[in-house]
Amino acid sequence: MPIGEGPDATASGPSRIPGHRVNLVTRQRAEQPAGIAYSVGAYLLWGFLPLYFLLLVPAGPWEIVAARVIFSLVFCLVLLTVLRGWRRIIAIIRQPRLLGLTALAGLLIYINWQVFLIGTLTGHVVETSLGYFINPIFTVLLGVIVLHERIRRLQWVAIGIAALAVVVIIIGYGSFPWIALSLAASFGVYGLIKKRIGAAVDAVSGLTLESFWLLPIAIVQLIIVAQSSGITFGSFGIGHTVLMLFTGVATAVPLLLFAAGARRIDLTLIGMIQFMTPIMQFLTGVLILEEPMPLERWIGFAIVWCAVIVFVIDLVLAARRGRRSRPAAIV
Repeated sequence: MPIGEGPDATASGPSRIPGHRVNLVTRQRAEQPAGIAYSVGAYLLWGFLPLYFLLLVPAGPWEIVAARVIFSLVFCLVLLTVLRGWRRIIAIIRQPRLLGLTALAGLLIYINWQVFLIGTLTGHVVETSLGYFINPIFTVLLGVIVLHERIRRLQWVAIGIAALAVVVIIIGYGSFPWIALSLAASFGVYGLIKKRIGAAVDAVSGLTLESFWLLPIAIVQLIIVAQSSGITFGSFGIGHTVLMLFTGVATAVPLLLFAAGARRIDLTLIGMIQFMTPIMQFLTGVLILEEPMPLERWIGFAIVWCAVIVFVIDLVLAARRGRRSRPAAIV
């Protein structure tokens, strides 16, 4: 119930409102350690995904994405049954606008998954990390273009530095980083659509519907794979089959952890924690998979990291300004 509403609002008077706000702040602080733990868990799992998907070889990216869609849907249906969430699904189905937005979100996350798998299984894990380094900065730019949001000066600086980095990589490395830019764009627009949906669709219901819309695409992909290279599921031992089955869990669990964390901590903290994933992917590509890193690519990534540092500094400064203004609202 909102503060100042309900049967006690008139009798208690405005003097009770500050106390409610203090309790709210205290509750948020108490929940912050759990929120950080949930968020760190989500981004750690996302950081390990390249290694997990490499364990699925000889399955190709098209078969893995199809499995990811199908087994995510199965996992979500089980969760909905256990958590008694079918009423929420029915409520969403009755709203055509929400249904359409979940279908669009599903298409965007499909593009993101497919490009990510292609990059991971073709020796471009470093480039996938570049996409997720750029993504938060791209998201800010998207807010300016689509939502007409006003951004701070340091955010403009970060956007400019990131754009320079892409130009350096294209010119110096001699190739267009389509994997990185596709990942940044698809996930950025996906986030925009999720923001449009808002709290009307919870995490489990959202992933259920997104996976459901993608089911026909997954079936077509499996038919094409079966007629060309052949389906590997069930043909390479129990271990490989189990790993393929768990693609649904590997997809849903980080999303649910992220949703739990986002409800408990500020966006500033999330903004800083999210860089764990591309850092882990970059280290995986360079140190474990030994992908080539010529000088031109190092220079490009160094410029990207400068943009990230500027972006994080802006987040910290904005959070400090917010904390300074908060006590005045409570007293």
